[in-house]
Amino acid sequence: MAEYDNGVRADAIAGATWVKATASDAYNDCVEIARLPRGEVAVRNSRFPDGPALIFTSSELAAFLDGASKGEFDGMVG
Repeated sequence: MAEYDNGVRADAIAGATWVKATASDAYNDCVEIARLPRGEVAVRNSRFPDGPALIFTSSELAAFLDGASKGEFDGMVG
């Protein structure tokens, strides 16, 4: 199975199915994620779909989502 490094061009991730939140607006201002074959998760900015993707383990993404659900990052937007 393929292994991807952080910063890989998102369009170079073969077979990726990118998913974004339904709350994203018409200008594609959203973060998109894709599950990779080895269980990792790629994250990209939908405004730059061919730009770099960050690669996270499932546990790293789970920790982030847990913190987000608890409001730990609420000060980052606004």
